[in-house]
Amino acid sequence: MTVTAPTTSEARTPQQVWLRVRGLLLAVLALVVAGVAFAAVRSDGRHGSLDPRSPDPQGSRAVAELLKVRGVSVDVVTSLDEATAAAGPGTTLLVTGPDMLTAHQQRRLHTAAADSAGRTVLIAPGEPSVGRLAPGVRAEPHRRPVTARPPRCELPAAHRAGTTDMGGIRYTTEREATACYPADGHASLLVLPGHGAGDTVLLGSADVLYNDRLDQQGNASLGLQLLGSRPHLVWYLPSFDDPSAAEGGSGTAGGDGSGDDEAGAESDFIGLIPSGWLWGTLQLALAAVLAAVWRGRRFGPLVTERLPVAIRASESTEGRARLYRKADARDRAASVLRSATRTRISPLLGVSIRDADTPAVLLPAVAARLGDPGREFSTLLFGSAPADDAALVLLTDQLDALEREVRTS
Repeated sequence: MTVTAPTTSEARTPQQVWLRVRGLLLAVLALVVAGVAFAAVRSDGRHGSLDPRSPDPQGSRAVAELLKVRGVSVDVVTSLDEATAAAGPGTTLLVTGPDMLTAHQQRRLHTAAADSAGRTVLIAPGEPSVGRLAPGVRAEPHRRPVTARPPRCELPAAHRAGTTDMGGIRYTTEREATACYPADGHASLLVLPGHGAGDTVLLGSADVLYNDRLDQQGNASLGLQLLGSRPHLVWYLPSFDDPSAAEGGSGTAGGDGSGDDEAGAESDFIGLIPSGWLWGTLQLALAAVLAAVWRGRRFGPLVTERLPVAIRASESTEGRARLYRKADARDRAASVLRSATRTRISPLLGVSIRDADTPAVLLPAVAARLGDPGREFSTLLFGSAPADDAALVLLTDQLDALEREVRTS
C-alpha cells in the first residue's frame, strides 16, 4: 500500500507553477530573441560617429570615399603619436574629438601641427580646449542650431560651396583670421593662417561631414575642399586607450588638473554617453514602474482561503493541555488559566482589559461585586503555581466557580 503525503493549501501543482511563471518566462525569452536579432543586425562592422569607415547616418564614409576618388589618401589613426608623426606640409590632420584630449595631449598636438606647415581641422573644440589648440581664439558659451547658413566671407572654399549646414559652437578672435558662416555675429567656421602655407580650421559642428547630410546644401563641396586641399588626409579619432593620455600629469580630458578644467570635463561627461543609452535607461525606469503597478494591482476584495482541515476548539484545548502535562508545566498551565479568568471577568466588573493583571485594581472590584470584602481572592487569581496535578485541578474548579459567581451576582 502506497501512502502519499497530503497536499496542503501552500503546495502548488506543476500546472499552477507554470501558469504563474509563464508570463515572466515568455518576457525573458522575447528579450533574449530581440537582443540576438539586434546584435545580428548591428554586427556588420559599423563604427562610431565621424568615422570614415562607418556607413551610419552620422558616420563619414561617404566623404572619405569621395576624397579617395579625388586622389586623396585617407589614413585612420587613434593615437596621438601616430597623428603627430603623420603631420607634414602635404597632410591635412582632421581631429574629430579635440575635447577628448588631455591638456598635455592638446599642447603636443598644437606644437606638432604648428610646425608641420600643413592644415589642421578641428571639429567643434570648446572651452578650454580651443585656447590650447588655437591660442587667441575664444569659444562662445552658447551653441546655435545647425541650419542652412550663407558663408558671408571671402574664403574661396566657402564661396564655392555656398550655403551649407553650419552652426554649433561659434568662435571669436583678435588674431588675423577668416570668419565664415556667422550665427548671431560669431563665426561657425574660422580659418587661422599658420607658418608658411599651413593653417588651422575650426568647424563649429561636424554636420557637413555626416553621411546623411552630405547631399544637402553645399555640404559635400565644403567638406571635400576643407579636407582635400592636401594629397594626404590623416583622420584622427581620439581614444581613451591612448597611452599618451597618461602623460603630463593626471589631468582629466580637456583639462590640466585645475578646478576649471575638471569642471569642464564633468560638464562634458554626459555628452560622451550615447543618446541610445540615455533613452534605454528611461525606458527601463518606465518598465520598472509599470511592472510595480502590475504586480501591486488588486481587482477586488480579498478572498478567504478554505482551510484543508477544520479543528474543533475542544481538540485544540485538549492537545495543548496534553503538551503542558507532558512537559510537567503546571506553573505555565496555572498562569494561563488565571490570566484567561481575569480577562473574562474584568469587563463584568467594569475594569479595563489593560488593568486585568493589576491586583490593586482587580481585587477590590471582585470583592465589591460579590459583597464579601473579607474574602481572600489574591491567592486564587494571583497565587503561586500548584504543587501537583490535584492542586491544579482544584485551582481550575475554583476559578470556574468564581467566574460563575461574578456572572450571576
